[in-house]
Amino acid sequence: MTTRIITPVCLAALMVGTSTVGAQPFTPKQERASAVQQGRVTSLNPVVVTATASERSLADAPASVTVIDGEGLRRRPVLDLADAVRGTVGVGLENTGLGRRGISIRGMGAEHTLMLIDGQRINASASAIAHSDYELGWVPTAAIERLEVVRGPMSSLYGSEALGGVVNVVTRTATDTWQGSFSSYALLNDHSLGGNQFKNGFYLGGPLVAGRLGLNAWGELSHRHALRDAGNTTLTALDQRSAKTGHLGLAWTPDPRQRIDMSIDAGHEAREGVRGGSRGITYNSEDDVQRRRYAVSHTANWNWGDSQFRFYRSTLDRVNTRSDGNTTSGPNRFADTVLDGHLGFFLGSAHKLTLGAEARRETLKDPTLNQQGRKSQDHYAFFAQDEIRLDQHWELVLGSRVDHHEVFGSEISPRAYLLFHPGETLTLKAGAGRGFKAPTLKQLSPEYESRAAMGGRGIIRGNPNLQPETNQSFELGVEFDQRPWSASATLFQNDVKNLIETVRQPTCYERGRVCLNYENVAKVRLRGLELGAGVDLPSQWRLDANYTYLDARDRLTGEPLAERSRHRVNATLGWAPLAQVSTRLRVEYIGDQYRSPTQSDRPGYALLHWYLDYILNKQLSVHVGIENLTDKRLSNDDASIYSDADEGRRYFVGLTARF
Repeated sequence: MTTRIITPVCLAALMVGTSTVGAQPFTPKQERASAVQQGRVTSLNPVVVTATASERSLADAPASVTVIDGEGLRRRPVLDLADAVRGTVGVGLENTGLGRRGISIRGMGAEHTLMLIDGQRINASASAIAHSDYELGWVPTAAIERLEVVRGPMSSLYGSEALGGVVNVVTRTATDTWQGSFSSYALLNDHSLGGNQFKNGFYLGGPLVAGRLGLNAWGELSHRHALRDAGNTTLTALDQRSAKTGHLGLAWTPDPRQRIDMSIDAGHEAREGVRGGSRGITYNSEDDVQRRRYAVSHTANWNWGDSQFRFYRSTLDRVNTRSDGNTTSGPNRFADTVLDGHLGFFLGSAHKLTLGAEARRETLKDPTLNQQGRKSQDHYAFFAQDEIRLDQHWELVLGSRVDHHEVFGSEISPRAYLLFHPGETLTLKAGAGRGFKAPTLKQLSPEYESRAAMGGRGIIRGNPNLQPETNQSFELGVEFDQRPWSASATLFQNDVKNLIETVRQPTCYERGRVCLNYENVAKVRLRGLELGAGVDLPSQWRLDANYTYLDARDRLTGEPLAERSRHRVNATLGWAPLAQVSTRLRVEYIGDQYRSPTQSDRPGYALLHWYLDYILNKQLSVHVGIENLTDKRLSNDDASIYSDADEGRRYFVGLTARF
């Protein structure tokens, strides 16, 4: 087994988990087979992850965490992070409009999920662009080591935006020998409406100077044909989408205690779709998106503890053009510049303390924002965490973060989590925390005005009197793992206040228009139950399943929150009859969804997928499958019932080459 020349960081405030120096997570044989068959690792497997500033096994993580294996992602068609997290307990894909998706955790909106790459936040373009999902395409699957999905507010570590949870992409790192891989797939639709996908990606990593200097490089090209609307084939249900992404990173270890990382990422994405105009006249809409990310960090392990300091910047530029000349948004430019650091050390034998700070400048350029078309704001934060070992069975994690906002002053986000291990196979967890999300630059700007709402009939204005959204959360869980069985159960409740919504005003200053304002109006309660189980069956069979129950209600009206399924079920039945062959059947059920008092609920539906992997040799594997075996096309068959479009039955063929 090769050892790492690059030490994935023992993170501070802004990273969820990495491996220890030279360590590789131990995975029993049956669990490895399960990971291959599922394309992901459930929340009970002993994979090294963390939701604190120190490294932990998954069973010891003071949070509800699911780890998704990157190798499994490369065995099935994954266009972006929405496909990658699909089927995860407590996670749903939210329709953001125009056939685009956002990641919703425990019923919270997609805008309340913070996206990280190696613990570094990326631009939240949805804060200013309607129907945006550009957060999901920063990292290709060829570069992913694993995904870590943390369910529940994590503002005590990450500050604003982590009101619902966190998705952290942990990228692959170089080893002491050169390693590389190439993966490719085609996904072909069973119908003549388009929607076919093609994707090629590579990874390369190794030492330039043995023991001193390592190199990482990856890239990806992907293309999805437009999916035409079955009801009107001149329109598109899903846009045509082409993307290319590249990365180059260097890691320098001047001595065994220190490491310096430098990296640059660049990406370009183009989308094109045909829309229906307000007067029945169709038009082409094109988006051109440019991504850039630059990062440098210093990580060290000292006699007294560990330290990390980072400086990174991410930018996203988007230009929209329409064939009818009525472009109503953009061009947009988002930029986040962050300087952060932390120190971790032991205080006696029972306390592990972590202290950290962050300075961040957020900048938005948009012609509708104000007269200058540009606005910036600075964020400053300090956090502290104490991991307390009470005895060999009990552990308490206490943490809090203070964020200073230019408009609102200080926001305090405390968190407490208790862990109890009565035995090696059983873990009990209980936690409470508070999270917040500050209004966006557009929402707060008194000069902001958009005339793109309601198909061009509505006018939305900013509101400088908005208050931050807050979430008080509680959870109680139990996990059991003793082969051949594993099981988990978690009860959770989120009490959310001051949710920001667009509210229709009784009058409008412009005749023939509808005026809308951003207002803090909603108080909601989201509570539910998450269940997971897995069992090794005879003759190399394995069954894994999870279930999520969600009760989401508006506390002012008592009505259910719209577009949220009360029941979600995911199950995978895998079989590995030979060492070279494995196959799996996966089913996902999305339950009925409340729409409004005047509309009937959206009916539930089930999707069935089948995959087969064949290992030709150590260097080459072939993957085939059929997605959506029952050919459910949802809104592309009946837009009056469903909001999401699916391509229907499609055939998958791919290969993975290692060198």
